[in-house]
Amino acid sequence: MTIAAAIQMASGTNLTANLQETRRLITAAAQSGARLVVLPENFALMGKSELHKVEIREEDGQGPIQEFLAEQARQHGIWLVGGTVPLACPDPGKIYASCLVYDDQGQRVGRYDKIHLFDVRLPDNEEHYEESDTIMSGDQVVVVETPFGVLGLAVCYDLRFPELFRGLLDRGVEIIALPAAFTAVTGRAHWEPLVRARAIENQVYMVAAAQGGYHVNGRETHGDSMVVDPWGNVLDRLPRGSGVVCGEMDPERQKVIRRSFPSIYHRRLSCDLT
Repeated sequence: MTIAAAIQMASGTNLTANLQETRRLITAAAQSGARLVVLPENFALMGKSELHKVEIREEDGQGPIQEFLAEQARQHGIWLVGGTVPLACPDPGKIYASCLVYDDQGQRVGRYDKIHLFDVRLPDNEEHYEESDTIMSGDQVVVVETPFGVLGLAVCYDLRFPELFRGLLDRGVEIIALPAAFTAVTGRAHWEPLVRARAIENQVYMVAAAQGGYHVNGRETHGDSMVVDPWGNVLDRLPRGSGVVCGEMDPERQKVIRRSFPSIYHRRLSCDLT
């Protein structure tokens, strides 16, 4: 069995301070025995404006945030899913929200660019978001082979689109890392049902790492980071604040569930994402 950890933060507007807090929490996760660690969306920065992340964007393969992730993975001997990192895209006024995976030697082995962008106006609330103003959407479904199983990547708003997760399942996914920064309003209503549903319907382990708390930019995020097993059981969770949640991933138990309750093999409709 392998311990997976989801890290929860309330990131602010200071990149250096955020990385220091990230380092502290990664160390705590590693000391708890975690070999797979997932960071939340926007772990390095929750800017005062959406343009702030564009200002700190990095070229693919170089920059202080990417160097930090590689060093942390190598130092602790863990597989590290780097939440989202703002990477350069063809539009100089935007970024890719890129989820990066590093192996236990500090080598980058995967990159997923967030596909679904959060362009919404919340009902009965003044909050509204237009991620497409500063983020360019990705278009690739990504899985990574790991010693613990096939790891799939999704980010925050992606959680609402089950066809993406079916696409991951078609690629053999067994574990899904979900960095997120759900709003307080949508999180209260939908976060847990959606995380558990994606685990149940695809019979996978979900490692959902969220932002959770009040941020300098005035935003409030829901938190409730959790590790969920393929039967939908919540193995560990953290409702609010900074910290680490851990859960044991047992591939034999997953095989038993998939064999004895073979719903993923009973599919009669397909979703072509090619």
